[in-house]
Amino acid sequence: MAAAHRLREPGRASGPVMSLPVRTGGSGGRAPMETGESRPGVAATLQALNGALGRPAALWVKESGARNLRHRDFLAPRAALSAAFPGGQVPPDVVAGVTSLGGPGVLAVRGCQETPAGLAVQVRRPEAFRRLLGPLPAPAPAPAPAPAGWAVLHCPALRGPAALRPRHLRPLLLADHLAQLLRAQGVGVRLVPALAEEGSREVLRQLRVDWPSGSGGSALPDAVAALKRALGRSPCSTACEQGPGAAALPEDAICKVHLRSFVEQQGLAGYDPNLDVLLVWFEPEAQAAWCRPDGAGWRGMANPRVLLSMSFLLSVTEGKLRSLAELQQAVLQCTAGGQGSCCSIVHVVSCEEEFQQQQLDLLWRILDPGAHTALQKHLVCGPVKVTNPSSPIRADQYFQLRKRQMYKASVMKYGELAQDEAWTEVIDTLTVAAVRFEMLSTAHRSQITLDLEDGSISTKGTKSGAFVMYNCARLATLFDTYQRAVEQGTYPPLPPASELNFSCLREEGEWLLLFNYLLPFPEVLQQAAQLPTPTKGIRITANTETVCKFLIQLSMDFSSYYNRVHVLGEPFPHLFDQMFARLRLLGAVRDVFHSALATLHLPPLSQI
Repeated sequence: MAAAHRLREPGRASGPVMSLPVRTGGSGGRAPMETGESRPGVAATLQALNGALGRPAALWVKESGARNLRHRDFLAPRAALSAAFPGGQVPPDVVAGVTSLGGPGVLAVRGCQETPAGLAVQVRRPEAFRRLLGPLPAPAPAPAPAPAGWAVLHCPALRGPAALRPRHLRPLLLADHLAQLLRAQGVGVRLVPALAEEGSREVLRQLRVDWPSGSGGSALPDAVAALKRALGRSPCSTACEQGPGAAALPEDAICKVHLRSFVEQQGLAGYDPNLDVLLVWFEPEAQAAWCRPDGAGWRGMANPRVLLSMSFLLSVTEGKLRSLAELQQAVLQCTAGGQGSCCSIVHVVSCEEEFQQQQLDLLWRILDPGAHTALQKHLVCGPVKVTNPSSPIRADQYFQLRKRQMYKASVMKYGELAQDEAWTEVIDTLTVAAVRFEMLSTAHRSQITLDLEDGSISTKGTKSGAFVMYNCARLATLFDTYQRAVEQGTYPPLPPASELNFSCLREEGEWLLLFNYLLPFPEVLQQAAQLPTPTKGIRITANTETVCKFLIQLSMDFSSYYNRVHVLGEPFPHLFDQMFARLRLLGAVRDVFHSALATLHLPPLSQI
């Protein structure tokens, strides 16, 4: 063994070397061999606690603040107990039932006592560490599972102008993130529309957006033609007759599609009351080519629906029908081969595009009255305000501006190191992280403001993507430092998880990392991927900001712990148990960082 000395964790090193999965274990403070226990969870524990009180209402809450976690892990507040029990007094046999709580996925209870704040529970913490950090069971071989369901995510921003703006990026990045979250939950995802514009493709590549490209396939023209025929047969479309006193119609209008009457007939809720009539018309230069065989103009036809069944071009409606045809194809791909009878369809739109997307929604319902069109949902993003722009800024300009700012901030912090060629990829990743967190860490319904001033991007702020990436890199540095020390004979290799003594983890920050992050992480991902059915109307609210906020808070608590505790201490044998347990804990924290960042298409950095 090398001479005793304190080995400091340096600021830069090569990539991570170990994969330490979050997992369950056996019993007691020292982890035994795997006994098949299920992984504990917050929801299962809360359900068991509420069941032990014998009341239907949810009375218990999980604590998360460091001050309260010094004394308790779960609390049934005094006000809730007063409403559930006479005088707020919980019978002794009920308290005893809480103390003996157990079951699959339930944290074991160490003690339950009455306090002025309510009924307080503290769990058996060494056992919780063991069950979450202990050895993985041998995986049973199984065929690749079929998707647990399907979702079509439609982003109309990609159908807009060739030059994307920052306001287009918000729904686009949100749809990309949501797709990753859904896939992590076993849901199959189709992204629509296929990307055609080369300029948009380059911006998406820089932002690491994984979006399909192509022309829509050879079947698309036939699908558009079928929709035209359906439009011609629809009872919701009528001839453009000019009534007395009515507003003048465009000269090239062919027919009207009555959206409002359809909404009223179907009893649909949540649509803009200004949706009324959708006009179908030609390009002016194309009108002369479309005449009856006897030479009469198209306006002379007695029944415009006959004309609509013919193969001709529409301007605005042609684009709408093409959009619907792409959506139809995506749905057919989801449900083909017995993969499901229907799938969820989510239109991820900016507030500026919402009205037009509602038109498209209703037009699809009219032309294709199937079960899938009735499952359409609208996830609406709030406005993106750019402060003091000298001129309207494009998405690619916004990205390049943030990249220059990130480079300047890195040079200020790291000096000449940040000017090395090896840092090019680091700066690119930090820029993508900055943009994604800027767009996604706010609830999607709320407005976000982009400050384009030079001082608006920093590597020091605790609420930025750069701060998250920095702390992820610190973990990589820690494990690289440990591995090099092992190779030099300073430390022994990390023992198997079954031999670790998790009762050594007594620091307040260690329990905070496990209880607030490792324990609830699977449920955080599940919550972020939920697409609730609208209780009324067509809008849905999703928790798309959850992962970014989770990563920011994890980074703050990890940074506080890491700055306070020396993980790699003096190389004395009597200190190894604690060091090994801490390495196992922080390996699990690192895996959580990596999994969460993967939903944002952000690769972990090995150095900053």
